Amino acid sequence: MEERFRIDGPRFEIARGTKDYPDVFEAVPEPPERLYVIGDPSALKEGLAVVGARKATPYGLNATKMLAGRAAELGVVVISGGARGCDAAAHEAALAAGGQTVAFLGGGCDEPYPKSNVDLFRRIVKGGGVVASEFPWHYPPKPFMFRKRNRLIAGLARATLIVEAGLPSGTFSTADEALAANKDVLAVPGSIFSATSAGSNMLLAQGAMPVVSKEVFDSAIMSLFPEIVGGGYGAEQLALFAGDGADAGVDDPILSALAADPMRLEEIIALFADGDDPMAAATRVMAHVSLLEGAGALTRFPDGRFGAVG
Repeated sequence: MEERFRIDGPRFEIARGTKDYPDVFEAVPEPPERLYVIGDPSALKEGLAVVGARKATPYGLNATKMLAGRAAELGVVVISGGARGCDAAAHEAALAAGGQTVAFLGGGCDEPYPKSNVDLFRRIVKGGGVVASEFPWHYPPKPFMFRKRNRLIAGLARATLIVEAGLPSGTFSTADEALAANKDVLAVPGSIFSATSAGSNMLLAQGAMPVVSKEVFDSAIMSLFPEIVGGGYGAEQLALFAGDGADAGVDDPILSALAADPMRLEEIIALFADGDDPMAAATRVMAHVSLLEGAGALTRFPDGRFGAVG
């Protein structure tokens, strides 16, 4: 390996069954027997996979930067594949937000691909994240290996966000891996005239959660990662919603309103986001809704509305 392509940082070989090996990998097809890691192994934890087209459009890149950056701001690890386009934009946005990010490579970590992203890989490590592979250090990348590593991206993630994806594509295969593992898939809708959005739109038609605004995305993240994104609630507030079903938060005004009339998130925000700071008030409402949903007091209908359970 040429020195100019070397990724410096702490190096680890993590064997299956040892303390730093992610437990979630036991559920993926053919769990890797060993991981080759540069960086901080503690970053190998459940996060949000953000993937998209290599030949991304400006729309795709801007959406990736906004959503991956927001996830990182909220404390969620951003996981991607280090490729050109949307993958690189997701890693960059996470770093810019001061968050951790994980890049799974399609070859050994001492044969980084693409070479043009070596500086990005170095900054991922310096930023407290990880560059990782299931292939030995000097293993050269092969085309089939990129699709194979997609199961690790989807496997480590609690949910997968598809920003842009053609048909067929490696990005779409990551969504397939997530669906096969019964994990949530989110997708950014795109123009029906754009080939790079054909896969994303297909996923939406098949039931993926549409990410149509930053507010909807915030709500999804708060629901998926309640232990990370507390919305400012303390132990007493969290305990209020720790009941089961219709007993959770029985005197809650939002729950009462949704029992009478299911609403979309933006309608709930319009009714209950009172305060001098509209953004802070909206965030409180979204966190509140997420806590109610996590407690089993609310359900989300296929059309995007929230309603009370029971």
